[in-house]
Amino acid sequence: MPQQRSEETRARILDAAVRRFAISGYNAASVDDICAEAGVSKGAFYHHFPTKQGIFLALLEGWLKTVDHGLESLRQPTVPDTFIRMTQLLPAIFAAADDRLPMFLEFWTQASRDEKVWAATIAPYRHYRRHFARLIQDGITEGSIKETVDPQAAAQVILSLAVGLFLQGVLDPQGAEWQKIAEQSIQVLLNGLAK
Repeated sequence: MPQQRSEETRARILDAAVRRFAISGYNAASVDDICAEAGVSKGAFYHHFPTKQGIFLALLEGWLKTVDHGLESLRQPTVPDTFIRMTQLLPAIFAAADDRLPMFLEFWTQASRDEKVWAATIAPYRHYRRHFARLIQDGITEGSIKETVDPQAAAQVILSLAVGLFLQGVLDPQGAEWQKIAEQSIQVLLNGLAK
């Protein structure tokens, strides 16, 4: 029972942090604001998170775990089909990031001045680059992707495409049918990689 209560408190703090960061921005939202929003003491906050940066990194980690789970659940019989299917995640990713982009941008600007926080912030990009490189290598092994393709370079292009589409979609959600654009973009890329 105490474990469940502790997890519920942590979840309330995370939810409150998202709301406060969305309303006030990362810099302006204080630990006091987050505690008041969550209805918890500062002691409860610091029991779960060492700093305001710590809660942001926990939010980022939770969001990335959701993305990871989605990517793994979309695996198809071939690598090209897997990449095409991944574009179906875009609406869910946009929804999860809905009011968070300004918070992420503000935090990343601040994090660029703190080596430890920057390392934790950049880690997901490296994680996804490795993930995509493994998929490309799997495609080479299965024969769906040319043997001459450099998995690292292809992964970097795919990651750049994903981040670019993500930013465009969050900044201008009504600007295009982003899932369709993503699917078409991946198809163009796969046409160049296909054996």
